[in-house]
Amino acid sequence: MEPIEARKKITSVWWAVASLALSMLLSSLGISIANVALPALAQAFATSYQAVQWVVLAYLLAITVMIVTAGKLGDIMGHRPVLLGGIFLFTVASVLCGLAATVWLLIAARALQGLGAAVLMAVTVALVREMVPKEKVGSAMGLLGTMSAIGTALGPSLGGVLISALGWRAIFFIMVPLGVVNFVLAHRFLPVLKVDAKVGLSSFDSLGTLLLGVALAAYALAMTVGAGHFDRFNLVMVLVAVLAAGLFVVVEAKVTSPLIRLAAFRNTVLSASLVMNAFVATVMMATLIVGPFFLSRTLGFNPALVGLTMSIGPIISTLSGIPSGRIVDQLGAKVILIFGLIAMAVGSFALSILPPMFGIAGYIAAIAILTPGYQLFQAANNTGVMMDVASDQRGLISGMLSLSRNLGLITGASVMGAVFAFASGTSDIAAAAPEDIGSGMQSTFAVAGVLIVLTLVIAIASRPAGTKIVSA
Repeated sequence: MEPIEARKKITSVWWAVASLALSMLLSSLGISIANVALPALAQAFATSYQAVQWVVLAYLLAITVMIVTAGKLGDIMGHRPVLLGGIFLFTVASVLCGLAATVWLLIAARALQGLGAAVLMAVTVALVREMVPKEKVGSAMGLLGTMSAIGTALGPSLGGVLISALGWRAIFFIMVPLGVVNFVLAHRFLPVLKVDAKVGLSSFDSLGTLLLGVALAAYALAMTVGAGHFDRFNLVMVLVAVLAAGLFVVVEAKVTSPLIRLAAFRNTVLSASLVMNAFVATVMMATLIVGPFFLSRTLGFNPALVGLTMSIGPIISTLSGIPSGRIVDQLGAKVILIFGLIAMAVGSFALSILPPMFGIAGYIAAIAILTPGYQLFQAANNTGVMMDVASDQRGLISGMLSLSRNLGLITGASVMGAVFAFASGTSDIAAAAPEDIGSGMQSTFAVAGVLIVLTLVIAIASRPAGTKIVSA
């Protein structure tokens, strides 16, 4: 009986992990599937492209503002019930998106969907650490990375098929049955863990949460509004972000139960991991910004070929995610983190050198080096951070990891886009000559390579043997 019971327990754990993987898939699918629908939405609602862009921005802003709070709520109320609530909210919001009668109702529903997605992103990583043995954490993190990559890769193609066959509403309705399956699996297989009765919502840091939300929302708006043009509004948002962040630090130093214990940032492993996560995300965003222009303008590819070539990176991520996690389990997070960053640095410099010399072959070769390096980094960084986090901080730290990645993506879209435009010698990339686009790509990924080398230096300097992340 004992071997049978052991097998049942292992099976139950991996069904639970499957529910977490589906949560990660849904949250990433929610980002990528809507981008392809923007032209159809502009036509359906007879509105401007600038207006329908908020269908994407509302989702990203909601995730950015909510993700740390979602993790903290998981620590206070229990990760399982908070995740179930997030799945329920995401699923209901998907229904509302599909039923929206105006573009502004759709934007509001997307914001709700983003709040649910923030919970899915923040709490899944914390639950993995609760359920999976230490020697298997890397494999589980690799699986989550794979599901995120699948969601990113699947979104544009699945969205295109659904819009062509059934209309734009189908891209939101398709997530409803997936959400229902996710809820059933999570409810059935996620373990019910005891929550400290002394800690409750009465201790929740409402003022700190509000100030952090204002700071993050203002920063995100400063980086995304204006299509790369930094004007008075962007400056005001930066100032609001700085002011709110300063007030947040003051409040957190005084309240008895802060949202984020500032002392945690004295831990060099945690602080360095968050910075590295943001830098790496900034570089990965550069591939999404620069790649389409180089492929279409310099190499002369049509949209179908551009889309096919751009899918190579996510496909490689999908295939390398789980093996990356297993390698982390076997060789250790620190070694693989450094190896992953070395591969990313080589890939970034290769993107600066090879495509102008060898065209599409050089582009694919560079991406084939950069992307597995990214998966190795993600699996190692997440595993290294979450391995020794105190149980009452796992949701918060998981949320902070996701937040640092989101801020890196948002910053990368603005900063690397500006580097690309400056290096191309024009403020209007769409009007740049093919040779200028090629020059811009060389300079942008040279900068990206330097940024990864800096990240590598941080990794080596901040991870002395035996350092752990514990309760502050």
